[in-house]
Amino acid sequence: MKRAVLLVVMATCLSVLSSQAQDISRQQEQKKQIEQEIALIDKQLDANADKRKKSLNTLILTRRKLEARKKLIEQIDRDITGYDHNIAVTNSQIDRLNDRLDTLRKYHEALVMGTYKTRDNKVWFMYILSSKDINQGLRRWSYLKNISRSVRRQAEQIRTTEEELRTENARLEELRDGSVKAKAEREREKEALSAEEKKMNSLVVQLTKEEKSMRKELKQKQKQVEQLNKEIERILAEAVRRQQAGKGAEIDYALSARFGENKGKLPWPVRGGIIIQKFGQTFHPIFKNLKMPYNNGVNISAPAGSKATAVFNGVVKQILVMPGYDQCVLVQHGEYFTFYCKLRQVYVKSGDSIDTGDAIGEISLNDDGNSELHFQLWKGTEKQNPETWLRK
Repeated sequence: MKRAVLLVVMATCLSVLSSQAQDISRQQEQKKQIEQEIALIDKQLDANADKRKKSLNTLILTRRKLEARKKLIEQIDRDITGYDHNIAVTNSQIDRLNDRLDTLRKYHEALVMGTYKTRDNKVWFMYILSSKDINQGLRRWSYLKNISRSVRRQAEQIRTTEEELRTENARLEELRDGSVKAKAEREREKEALSAEEKKMNSLVVQLTKEEKSMRKELKQKQKQVEQLNKEIERILAEAVRRQQAGKGAEIDYALSARFGENKGKLPWPVRGGIIIQKFGQTFHPIFKNLKMPYNNGVNISAPAGSKATAVFNGVVKQILVMPGYDQCVLVQHGEYFTFYCKLRQVYVKSGDSIDTGDAIGEISLNDDGNSELHFQLWKGTEKQNPETWLRK
């Protein structure tokens, strides 16, 4: 019975430790992703920093970095809470093992003392031989044998418990060390956050002084966006109309199905990219009541010299040039379409079949000296939010 209880307790402890290990692994992965995002933003902010003029994109990237830094601090706080919880659990486990070890040693001491008194084999033999009959002799022999077995078993349990105790003490030391390091890391991140907030506030003050020129640029941008959206909608409507009339290329529904199955799993159209303008209606990052042009896709900032790559197998349908967007490439994936804009150089031509990851062109540079890709995704004539399609 005691053995069964011990096994249950050990199984429970192992289950708890396994769950804790999974939680720690998941938290470490989340922390790693946030740190990678900060590194990507840093790379873009640091590139050509001495040459870059203060722009909205710089502000947007800085804010993204601040948001990521806050998430990182929150994750570290969760790590510290986890360490504190695990330290408490481990301390409790150590107390339980110490109590158990104390009980085992006392019981073992009593057994040893009892055995010591009868350590002479002659005494054992006389005790058995003095039995009234064979049955009593067998019982006495069994009793003495059980005593010997109990002594050995108790000694083994003591050794096992001592080993468990050493393991738990080592684990406690490791947890305490991890907690100390996490708290030191949190302080470093808070200091970095404070410094970055000061830089951002200074940037906001500088950009606020340029309200007149920014409003003028925004008005021009609005015209360019409307022109682009109108042209894309016209192209897609014409493509769908021709297909429905049986005049266009037959839709590859198998390709469409495979594309649809990959929602949330598509690779990014540019490596090391950070979204600086989201899909749909957004507002000016400084003048909160001022609407930005409606975005039918997303704008992605990436290191200078980056290449736009296909997110899925498809066929290049059209290449066009648009004011403010340089060269643009439309790729068809069955009933789905992806659109890659702001390309300074194009590597494909209309009619080319391309595979996932194939380079489509080199991305143009924005005011920050970084590459900036405008990316759209459509299902027929229905615009889609690319963020819901790209892998996290």
